[in-house]
Amino acid sequence: MPRKAQTLSLPEQFATPGGVAAVDKALALLAAFADEESSVSLSQFAQRTGLYKSAVLRLLASLEQSGLMERLPIASGAREARWRIGPAAVRLHRLYQCAAPASVLIDQTLQALVGTTGESAAFHVLHGRGVQARRLCLQRQDSPRSVRHIVQVGDILPLDRGTGGRVLSAYTPALSERASSPDQALLAQVRALGYAAGVGDHVPDVAGISAPVFGPGAGSAAGEPALVGALTLSMPSQRYTERWIEPVLDSARQLSRRLGA
Repeated sequence: MPRKAQTLSLPEQFATPGGVAAVDKALALLAAFADEESSVSLSQFAQRTGLYKSAVLRLLASLEQSGLMERLPIASGAREARWRIGPAAVRLHRLYQCAAPASVLIDQTLQALVGTTGESAAFHVLHGRGVQARRLCLQRQDSPRSVRHIVQVGDILPLDRGTGGRVLSAYTPALSERASSPDQALLAQVRALGYAAGVGDHVPDVAGISAPVFGPGAGSAAGEPALVGALTLSMPSQRYTERWIEPVLDSARQLSRRLGA
């Protein structure tokens, strides 16, 4: 009797309701890379996505053909091959920048804020859904000072720590409603003030000031602007000063207006 083919459902965090399962699985492989990880093995792909190795290999073949994934030569003594992100990802990033004029406005705002304060400025957005939600550093301008807080574009950061995470959570009802009671009180305070500021909330000896940025679209109420992201100024704690709160708020308001809020 022929052996029945094995099937395996993709874990819920990777599946898109109404989407195409094969595409979801391929994208799950691209999302399987950890921060700062240059390559991933077949076993790691299977473990992180919950897919059989045979299915992973077929998906990798398609991704390799498209240039989104690149197979590395098997190293001496290694038991299996490893893959890294392919060169097509660079072209996609370039196309994204060309197709997203908002990125130019955000970059101009970050540069101006760094020029005013001398500290590092970044723009964070929500990344992922539900319990998997995090914040992503989408754009950043570093401080010209030799001592500064180092975060790179593309870094995935927590939502329950750091002023950028506090702002994104405070202005996203689905996140603020499921927060713990102490955090709900904190997020309510963020909404009342219109910003979050603190020292050592995410990284010891690092301070931050963040404000929400809005754009066109339906928010929690009809006609209400939608949250786009969080504008964040970060610095070593010894350089923290409340006089930078107003420049951050003013920059966030101006960016919101320029984005059409």
